Amino acid sequence: MHVLTLQTALLLALLGAGVGAFGTLVGVGGGFILTPLLLILYPNEAPETLAAIGLVAVFANAGSGSLAYWRQRRIDLPTGLLFAAAALPGAVLGALATGLLPRRAFDLLMAALLAVLAAWLAVPRRPGRRPPAGRLTRRHLVDRAGHEFDYRVPLVRGAGYSVGVGFASSLLGIGGGVIHVPLLVRALGVPTHVATATSHFVLAIMAGTASVTHVLAGSFGGGHGVYRALVLAVSLALGAQAGARLSGRVSARLIERMLTVALVLLAVRLGWTAVGPA
Repeated sequence: MHVLTLQTALLLALLGAGVGAFGTLVGVGGGFILTPLLLILYPNEAPETLAAIGLVAVFANAGSGSLAYWRQRRIDLPTGLLFAAAALPGAVLGALATGLLPRRAFDLLMAALLAVLAAWLAVPRRPGRRPPAGRLTRRHLVDRAGHEFDYRVPLVRGAGYSVGVGFASSLLGIGGGVIHVPLLVRALGVPTHVATATSHFVLAIMAGTASVTHVLAGSFGGGHGVYRALVLAVSLALGAQAGARLSGRVSARLIERMLTVALVLLAVRLGWTAVGPA
């Protein structure tokens, strides 16, 4: 049983604020950073406990970030609602399946996923690339600063992707933004700034559903998982506000590069942990 001392609470609060700011800046909610860090800080805890803590914190981060993005008018609401609805069944099943994974398999699976996403983002885009295939729905947004976004989205294909995103992200406790943003940008043709904002909105709904599932399944156990989750949730929510404000001052290309570097570093760290000595 872990005692939540003042020192531990302060450490978690600082960690949450930093993760929340960066996670909102790149539109992934911070779970892909937070959960691996929790795996390092608590090496003897079950994956489902740490995944549950991470998802509660991600829900707070994504909810706070979504409010900030809503004020900036960068959320594609119709698209976000459709993708969130498609992701919910997978989010519930993923949360229930987490307890079936041994710790090493959990680490290795997450490392592999992050490495694949980093490689995908690192491939340069071809100029004049054709729009996504399939039946496209036109979207036109004008944010609060007057920036216009005009694009077309294959909604049916995007909803199909969201089913898998909901399962994988809830299974690993990373929320889903780290998967969803690359899919929105590269596969579905959504502008990066709109993708980060819309992904946050979807993530808030998805992580909230997965968190409730973990609570009902008793994933927090008898320790101080709930208290750790609350400390992280508050600090991530505060950090999310800073990240959302910074997003309007950072170029789309830099956001993608920052996300790629973070994915590579975490994939290497988790892969090393998974294949290292027990």
